[in-house]
Amino acid sequence: MELKILQLEVKDQIALVTINRPEAMNALNTRFFNEMDQVVADLRTRSDLRVMIITGSGKAFVAGADIAEMVDKTQEEGSAFSRLGQNTFKSFGEMDIPVIAAINGFALGGGLELAMGCDFRIASSKAKFGQPEVNLGLIPGYAATQRLSRLTGMGDALYLLMTAEMINAAEALRIGLVQKVVEPDELMDTVMGIAKNIISKGPKAVKLVKEVVRQGMLKGFDEGSELEADMFGTLFKDEGEKGMKAFLEKRKPEW
Repeated sequence: MELKILQLEVKDQIALVTINRPEAMNALNTRFFNEMDQVVADLRTRSDLRVMIITGSGKAFVAGADIAEMVDKTQEEGSAFSRLGQNTFKSFGEMDIPVIAAINGFALGGGLELAMGCDFRIASSKAKFGQPEVNLGLIPGYAATQRLSRLTGMGDALYLLMTAEMINAAEALRIGLVQKVVEPDELMDTVMGIAKNIISKGPKAVKLVKEVVRQGMLKGFDEGSELEADMFGTLFKDEGEKGMKAFLEKRKPEW
């Protein structure tokens, strides 16, 4: 499939995916999901990548789902459209590499859900966040009811979901929705710097951090801790040995 909504640039082990539908504030439609599924599938086959970054063009990261496409759907079609987006955003967590959201502007509705599907979020100080679905007599369809409370706690999640209040980047940082806020002209340099920092770490260790943390969220504490112990051990006589020897010899490890 030819990419018409997404732009993909791969350089220095980093894949940069830009959502480029500025005339619709990068609203999410079926073609977007199909293109993103293709991009993720292609990137997962590549061994030369260490980080994926998702951002938007223009004033928006993503301002929501495409209401014009949604308005005439039946109940069954609405549920199918929800599952389409859920599966796409779930795939970010299933990637071996970190997926970072670089939130350049409005992240509303499906746009915030996309960002929450990423491993963590860096925001421009001009970014705005919200889940406005109840304004339309709807609820979120791409797992905001599940992810938001896990990131912010139940009270803040229910407040945002029930009031549809739009919050600024400082408030998003306060409640744990984003990890860092920077000036707009510093956003991509900051995110690229974070990506390069991650690339300097043990690649297997980074992969396992993501896997164990995400799996642990779905398991009980004891089961998650047991998984951690198992994965911790797999790095001995492997990447961990290289890293520990480099530390003792006061040099940088060669992965």
